[in-house]
Amino acid sequence: MCIVFTCGEHTFRKEVEGYEGITCQCHNCGNWAGHVIKSNPWFTFCFVPVVPLSVHGYQDVSCNICHFAQPLEHRPDVQGMRRDGEGNNITMQGQPPPQQGPPQGPPQGWGQGPPQGYGQAPPQGQAPMRYG
Repeated sequence: MCIVFTCGEHTFRKEVEGYEGITCQCHNCGNWAGHVIKSNPWFTFCFVPVVPLSVHGYQDVSCNICHFAQPLEHRPDVQGMRRDGEGNNITMQGQPPPQQGPPQGPPQGWGQGPPQGYGQAPPQGQAPMRYG
């Protein structure tokens, strides 16, 4: 008589309360596909979760594209996006929102006029170029 038992691990995942529907930039691939996920790993026996491997679980910023996970405490930019049940930002009340990326405004070089020599008549003695 042969009896086979299967042991393994299964991780239950869900969105963290206050971060539902928030997407952020992944620090690995650069895509805007990061979500705040709470992971709870369990030891399984015959595909039945038996013992939790972590008491409180892990809160990570996880990318749906490259599957890179980074602990939430290392991402202050994401922590500033936390909301209460009514959709109000609760971690940054009374403070301006954190600036992400380069400073806002027109791209460099805009509004400074044309480059030198652009749109001027050709120098004396040369005929203008003609395409035809």
